[in-house]
Amino acid sequence: MSIVVETPRLVLRRLEERDAAFVLNLVNDADWLKFIGDKGVRTLDDARDYLRNGPMAMYAQHGHGLYCVQSKASGEPIGMCGLIKRDTLPDVDLGYAFLPQARGGGHAYEAASATMTYARETLDLQRILAIVSPGNARSIALLEKLGFHFDKSLRLPPKEDQETLLYVAQG
Repeated sequence: MSIVVETPRLVLRRLEERDAAFVLNLVNDADWLKFIGDKGVRTLDDARDYLRNGPMAMYAQHGHGLYCVQSKASGEPIGMCGLIKRDTLPDVDLGYAFLPQARGGGHAYEAASATMTYARETLDLQRILAIVSPGNARSIALLEKLGFHFDKSLRLPPKEDQETLLYVAQG
């Protein structure tokens, strides 16, 4: 297990192929589909492909990516949080998603805050972006609590027909 960050309640570690069942569940959650989009992951093989071609490829290329957020109490994965380098954005962006049962208890803030500290102190990233759907009020509130500020609206592939909000945190 490749641990990246620990908090009082959470372990953030690199995602591995053994996380396929968790990923299959998470990327098909109603809120993921509504706010992030359908990744076409329907089977465990699809989930393994998503892991290999997404987070694991990003670790190899950039040294960071989305991490599995694991509860220390249960040892179970409860979400993803990490740093994504997209071709469509000039800087790394913070991404996160949590299973329904892990929402509302401060896990997203705890994981995202630790990820931001890691980004600044370990990776020396001083400007971090975040993208969010306009209707995702909970995510917007979390970004603002983390010190992000609205920058502009934009349209990103593959959903050029939909507005996306860009937030920025500096320093």
